[in-house]
Amino acid sequence: MNENIAFLELKYGNIYGGYPNFYAISEIALLVFERGSNKIFLESWINQANVDIVDVYAETDELGHTVRRVREVLNMRTNRRYPYHEDFRLSENDLQFAFRNLRSTKNAIRNFLNKNLNKYRFQDMIVFDGRRDIFLCERSGVRFNWTNIIDIQKDLNRETDYLFSLNKLARVINFNTDRAYLRSNNLEYWLHPIAARQIIPGTAAYDAARLLMVFNEYTQFHDDFLIKAAILLNKVSKRKEEKAAELEAQKNEAGEED
Repeated sequence: MNENIAFLELKYGNIYGGYPNFYAISEIALLVFERGSNKIFLESWINQANVDIVDVYAETDELGHTVRRVREVLNMRTNRRYPYHEDFRLSENDLQFAFRNLRSTKNAIRNFLNKNLNKYRFQDMIVFDGRRDIFLCERSGVRFNWTNIIDIQKDLNRETDYLFSLNKLARVINFNTDRAYLRSNNLEYWLHPIAARQIIPGTAAYDAARLLMVFNEYTQFHDDFLIKAAILLNKVSKRKEEKAAELEAQKNEAGEED
């Protein structure tokens, strides 16, 4: 018997020049995987409000380790990006204008998620470091009363005593997609063209696809997953030690020159 399981990913940022702890959702992706048939359904919502938000993303090396965090300003209506200036502040009138533009999106978020919660009828929903994701959805009026929410990052942290990022886990499972299939170390799933068009790096849909493959590798090939995770962590640790040794050597050379 086929059974649905869902994967929820959000993109969000605070209003540029506004309160640092007030976040606006810019994208939602709800990926539904039908166990048994391996069918993938992907529903996406993009915020079209004329509001500038701060988009924060990680630049990573080939191991998935974060090299630096980048902040850019994103206008959600035009999708144009601008340089971020830390000292920029909106006037009170401009900030209230931004709030008014966002107010109408609450109904759109609630309608999008409630429609798909009812459409696909799943019990388990997987998130990744999803506490804020769930809070932002609930703030828009969405209720997950009958949904069992599983945060795979927390499960992995309890088992490995390491707080993995999704970028690192994508490296662990060797995630890749050619816009026709999702592939990992042990799995391959065909993508319907409608779903494939949505899975673009940097989007919520792309993260939902990675989360699906990470979760299935973790649950279906558990031992292999943990071995590969340990190998990657060893590589990350070794690289950190090498960089620390380089810095120490540079300090010693500078001291000798003085």
